[in-house]
Amino acid sequence: MTQAIQKTLRDSAAMRWTALLLLAMAMFCSYIFMDILSPIKDLMQDTRGWDSTAFGTMQGSEVFLNVFVFFLIFAGIILDKMGVRFTAVLSAAVMLVGACIKWYAVTESFMGSSLEVWFTQNLNYIPIFDELGVSPFYAGMPASAKFAACGFMIFGCGCEMAGITVSRGIVKWFKGREMALAMGSEMALARLGVATCMIFSPFFAKLGGEVSVSRSVAFGVVLMCIALMMTIVYFFMDKKLDAQTGEAEEKDDPFKISDIGKILSDSGFWIVALLCVLYYSAIFPFQKYAVNMLQCNLSLTEPAGDSFWASPSVTIVQYVIMLVVAAAGFASNFQKKSASKYGLLAISIIALVTYCYMGYMRQSAESIFAVFPLLAVLITPILGSYVDHKGKAASMLVLGSLLLIACHLTFAFILPQFKDSAVGGIVIAYITILVLGSSFSLVPASLWPSVPKLVDAKVIGSAYALIFWIQNIGLWLFPLLIGKVLDATNPGVTDPTQFDYTAPLVMLACLGVAALLLGLLLKVVDRKKGLGLEEPNIKE
Repeated sequence: MTQAIQKTLRDSAAMRWTALLLLAMAMFCSYIFMDILSPIKDLMQDTRGWDSTAFGTMQGSEVFLNVFVFFLIFAGIILDKMGVRFTAVLSAAVMLVGACIKWYAVTESFMGSSLEVWFTQNLNYIPIFDELGVSPFYAGMPASAKFAACGFMIFGCGCEMAGITVSRGIVKWFKGREMALAMGSEMALARLGVATCMIFSPFFAKLGGEVSVSRSVAFGVVLMCIALMMTIVYFFMDKKLDAQTGEAEEKDDPFKISDIGKILSDSGFWIVALLCVLYYSAIFPFQKYAVNMLQCNLSLTEPAGDSFWASPSVTIVQYVIMLVVAAAGFASNFQKKSASKYGLLAISIIALVTYCYMGYMRQSAESIFAVFPLLAVLITPILGSYVDHKGKAASMLVLGSLLLIACHLTFAFILPQFKDSAVGGIVIAYITILVLGSSFSLVPASLWPSVPKLVDAKVIGSAYALIFWIQNIGLWLFPLLIGKVLDATNPGVTDPTQFDYTAPLVMLACLGVAALLLGLLLKVVDRKKGLGLEEPNIKE
């Protein structure tokens, strides 16, 4: 009888991992839409007239409302007051609305419409924001880019709200259990969205031999509908859990504005938040330009139109192989028998080599960069499990920063030296991209599970919101800066595959240096204050 009373959904490994899967699938879909235009930057310039500044300004607009209208702070308050399940559904609905607006902005229907005329004539000057140099628009910005930016702002509000909600949801379902493993696994699955985007966005844009960028965005809109359905299912699971445990998130310990002051007065919190903004600013903005960077630094020869490597079917085959890489590599972490573990690991490695060979044969920059999250999927659960049982979260952040610096400098100085080498350049690109992806996996596995050690449980949502808000400053600024630096260092260059990316990449490497210094400082603060960041999450 006692066991029946104590047994809840959270106590069932199957149920809590199902809840995690629902949240992760919603983030998977949002990650795809977040970068849906990234692998077709060259097509946006050719078909819509978006130069690097317009492209970067539109990409940076995703987080504009979160940063300058403080929406993320309000999202944290909503999360603390209304709970995980309500905020999860709300965030998915907001993302869907923004996605639909962005889709219409790049359709043929928008071109020549009265709405296009209005956007051409307006929003060329925004008082105060223009004076501060932070306006999401500028005079001469293409109307389609302006309207897409409006939709992307709305999407960004929902996406970042979803991010803090998922983090809070994982804490709710996994605290005292395998929390770092859960956070790392969620992010590993979500980041498969990056690979999916890189493969399928160009696929839909060029489907049937006719270029249509709106088809790619429409694909993303369909996925956002699926994300909304995932959060609705999670809503009912979370509601049942609260009924079983007697928890009442919505009414328990009302949020107070003074709680924000308590969070902001903690030096450990600030170091973690600044680490976050530096680390993510060196990754997410880079993703938006990575395919174009590869197009500029690799000598790629398009395969013959009648060959298998140029056919639509090769995209599907390569994506299936990618899923085998991810699934076998991920599953190998949970096998107790050595034969099963190493057998799955071998399958994953063989499939990865096959995937890379197909990317080489396709001579496709987007296909090459799609390998970015695959190694992360394999090692993130390992890192998460290590942090759960052994600790060393702060040390992992230092290692991640070192890898980040090395990768960006390799892209800046070594990769261009192999531009004339058909095989050498692609091999270096693959290795560097895989290492960069693996370094990125250190953040969810080590940094996010550390936040509950820094703040009181009832303001975790607000703490994540504040970190995300600070992080979003970088996510707004650096896509814009990369675009401006590209245009400034490539005067007169009109071919989108001939840009020199050295200056933007050095700028991103400098962010890695700053993150390294903060990581070392975090280790010192942790040792002095006893924050427990180097200690395991699961006390054995």
